[in-house]
Amino acid sequence: MMNFFRSAPNSEPSVSGDTPPLSRLEAALFLGREPLPARRLALLAELKDASQVRELVRDLNRRYRAVKSAFCVVEVADGFQLRTYPQFASWLFRLQEVPVEVRLTRTAMETLAIVAYQQPVLRAQIERIRGAACGDILRQLMDQNLIQIVGRLEEPGRPILYGTTKRFLQVFGLTDISALPSYQTEGSEPADPSPSSDEVTRKDP
Repeated sequence: MMNFFRSAPNSEPSVSGDTPPLSRLEAALFLGREPLPARRLALLAELKDASQVRELVRDLNRRYRAVKSAFCVVEVADGFQLRTYPQFASWLFRLQEVPVEVRLTRTAMETLAIVAYQQPVLRAQIERIRGAACGDILRQLMDQNLIQIVGRLEEPGRPILYGTTKRFLQVFGLTDISALPSYQTEGSEPADPSPSSDEVTRKDP
């Protein structure tokens, strides 16, 4: 467990007058277990706004590269996160202090790709595209927090709609779903459009 020096009782906890903005940002990134949005980082590090956060992130990465640091700040899952470079992975796994690597079968990857590109998507649509049942695979992907239920169709039985999670973005290093690489299947027709927004009842975030 980490120990920190704390301010005296009844004193206002502020560090902005005593520490450089870059140091405050680095400290916030260091403690963040999940990607932190720029506005959240600005609040935590007592910075002016999200624009200053982005400017300081660029500066921090330049400094890391200059000293050949193991660290870099990446923009992923609608936020920023302090990470190590991939070449350190095998060594860090020996310390047993890194998350378990996500391993997916080809079938699971195919199903996950369909969900990612077609979301929000019904199980029936996924099975039509794959040509095979996928109930067990969907449960496995949900257990790994890579997909989630994002709503239901307003029709008899209210079938479930699936979409990807924030962890999916983290695992695949994406800022958001729009960052998915484009694809074109040779000789195929465009996929059926996803259900329109007025047909869907979404879960609250």
